[in-house]
Amino acid sequence: MARALATGPRLLLLDEVMAGLRPTETDQMVEVFRTLNREQGLTILLIEHVMRAVMALSREIHVLHHGELIASGAPEEIVRNPAVVECYLGEAAA
Repeated sequence: MARALATGPRLLLLDEVMAGLRPTETDQMVEVFRTLNREQGLTILLIEHVMRAVMALSREIHVLHHGELIASGAPEEIVRNPAVVECYLGEAAA
């Protein structure tokens, strides 16, 4: 990530950068990304399965299942979407 940021991008593409992090480390990365967005105007496209990070960072979420778009919207819409709940969040989230 440091190499990518050193180039001064306007768009940062991230793929599973928080996999394997502890919850406190994930929270720290979320703050780093928020700061980059706020202070440098950096747009971040995030592909991530760590829902804690996705929900904390995203203004808009697009959910794919087996390569098919199953939902798009704000985080509060996504967590209530029946297709997303069934595929990714499980019944406990409903």
